[in-house]
Amino acid sequence: MNLVSFSLILTGVMLNAAAQILMKMGTNAVGHFEFSAANILPIGWKLATEWHIVTALFCYAISVVVWILALSRVQVSIAYPMLSLGYVAVAFATWWLFGEALTVNKLAGIGVIILGVAILFRA
Repeated sequence: MNLVSFSLILTGVMLNAAAQILMKMGTNAVGHFEFSAANILPIGWKLATEWHIVTALFCYAISVVVWILALSRVQVSIAYPMLSLGYVAVAFATWWLFGEALTVNKLAGIGVIILGVAILFRA
């Protein structure tokens, strides 16, 4: 895999991870809610107009374009497992931004993911 292909995959992964973080920020801004017939439109409107969520959807859209470019250059059996790097990015971002715990189990899992991606990258 060349640098351009790897960069496209990594960009797609990071855009997807950023979208996840933005979605969480958006739902934090809106607060806990229940969907019911009475509040589906008000809550739907709040979610649709929350800038974190709108930005997250934009990140998803761009990530799809970037991912299509990546798949035009790399075998899907190599590219798809690299999406797991998004978990690594999200785990550290949520620890830093939201104070979520980085337990020994999570760190061990992250290590396994990185090792797996490294092995695939060398294939």
